[in-house]
Amino acid sequence: MRYSLIADGYEKIEATAKRLKMTDLLVKLLKQTPKDLIDKVVYLTQGKLYPDFVGIEIGIAEKLAIRAVAKATGYSEKEIEENVKKTGDLGETTEKFLEKKTQRTFFQEQLTVHMVYANLDKMAKAEGPGSIELKISLLAGLLANATPKEGKYVIRTITGSLRLGIADMTVLDALAVAFGGGKDARKYLERAYNISSDLGRVAKTVLEQGLETVKKFEVSLGEPIRPMQAERLSSPIEILEKLGGKCIAEFKYDGERIQAHKKGDQVTLFSRRLENITDQYPDSCELLKNHVRAENAIVEAECVAVDPDTGEMRPFQELMHRRRKYGIKEAMEEYPISLFMFDALYIDGKDLTLEPYPIRRRNLEKIIEQSDHIKVADYIVTDNLDELERFFEKAVESGCEGLVCKSVAKDAVYQAGARGWLWIKYKRDYKSEMTDTVDLVVVGAFHGRGKRAGTYGALLLAAYNPKIDMFETVTKCGTGFTDEDLKKLPKMMKKHQIPHRHPRVNSTLKADIWFEPKVVIETLGAEITLSPIHVCAMNAIRKGSGLAIRFPRFTGNYRLDKSAEDTTSVKEIIEMYKNRLKKVAG
Repeated sequence: MRYSLIADGYEKIEATAKRLKMTDLLVKLLKQTPKDLIDKVVYLTQGKLYPDFVGIEIGIAEKLAIRAVAKATGYSEKEIEENVKKTGDLGETTEKFLEKKTQRTFFQEQLTVHMVYANLDKMAKAEGPGSIELKISLLAGLLANATPKEGKYVIRTITGSLRLGIADMTVLDALAVAFGGGKDARKYLERAYNISSDLGRVAKTVLEQGLETVKKFEVSLGEPIRPMQAERLSSPIEILEKLGGKCIAEFKYDGERIQAHKKGDQVTLFSRRLENITDQYPDSCELLKNHVRAENAIVEAECVAVDPDTGEMRPFQELMHRRRKYGIKEAMEEYPISLFMFDALYIDGKDLTLEPYPIRRRNLEKIIEQSDHIKVADYIVTDNLDELERFFEKAVESGCEGLVCKSVAKDAVYQAGARGWLWIKYKRDYKSEMTDTVDLVVVGAFHGRGKRAGTYGALLLAAYNPKIDMFETVTKCGTGFTDEDLKKLPKMMKKHQIPHRHPRVNSTLKADIWFEPKVVIETLGAEITLSPIHVCAMNAIRKGSGLAIRFPRFTGNYRLDKSAEDTTSVKEIIEMYKNRLKKVAG
């Protein structure tokens, strides 16, 4: 398969502002792909070489990429750097310089997908002395054989700025249409993806073996299950009403969520974003190895930093000191942890994800040998409002964020990769009017004036609507940014900049600069109001009006642990607004 087919497809996808058109173009590209390459094309379209949990990243620093472009084109690094400052996109700069390159290759070889993937794979795996020169050489070799358009997308792929904005759900839609017989197949493909976290394997299976084989996908040790997420409400009354009058209420610990895979004496840990973080928590691995009484298991826990002197829980920010490559032993001593177990997804050959939560919890309790540093999360089963409120207060006093209330119904399965009303967060700061922070994705920016000339005056932020896979604007945020933030934001956002509104972004506002929805920031507002301008929850409360956050302020927290699809949902914004109305009325 010629790489030019991918480059042509990417160019058309990038040019469209219509989501359905994007899916149609992706279907066409997938149908052109041979069976033996389908997984690789899917990974490349995701901007990667392997699933996240494998831990092999394409990434190469822009400076090294510039050296490779210079080597392939015959121009100086300085000339290329100057052009990048103008375009804001090394891919576009590469395309321009390849069009006018001074060095010509007599025996120019046509790029194939296999050739591109193999070279990127060698670059990603290169380590040790000489690895930098090897990476530059491999990349320059690809560029020397590339057409200008191919070069643009090769560079964008290796620098992590593909700018297509194709989400996993878009790929699943395209696979369903291309190989599953239609959109109805999407649910089976999505289930397979949710329990394997490997979109390439799902694509290869449906193409080679058909939908029936996809339906037989099973939970497998070593392949993380995409985590289930919770909705949120602000009062015990609403929570019990949503959960049928009774629930399991658990402490919501202020730590890092981990999914542990135990296979004999070997323990592998995955983060909320499915990254392999085993090396950062050797003490957690030891606890799980010694205290999980099952040969094979997949369990979930909250990893919390504790004060070594008092045993009290520390805030999440202190735990983040453990996210490092070096000095792990010192970090373990300075920031010891405890594990609070809250779910069992697989035990000794049995998939528990389709079992109701009370059964999963009972199985969890059977296999955990509790100690000072590994415990099953504190919980109660209740149908009493006062009891639920008292337990909430106990959680807060203990240093927790609040509670997670879980359904006890027979259909309370583990909704892998989904957010639903089977789990509901009840946090301390939800009780007062808009004192809760929200995580929003940056979709646009407006030029600054006066002191902010040359940087952004405000960011256009959006909430995620999973029903239609769209990001809906909810506010413009221009306060809370330090001088350092204002200086680094344009550099941070440059690789996500696109020439038009992204097809998955819904906005009536016209931003000066548009971005693909990638970067998530935490904000705090004064209140949520009806808005004729912002489209978040348009017509949900009143016809012709959406919802907007008034007087938003950036908290200083870049949510690097969250993908765009993990941001605060439109449904959550609606619930927060309704709660405000109740408080005002009461």
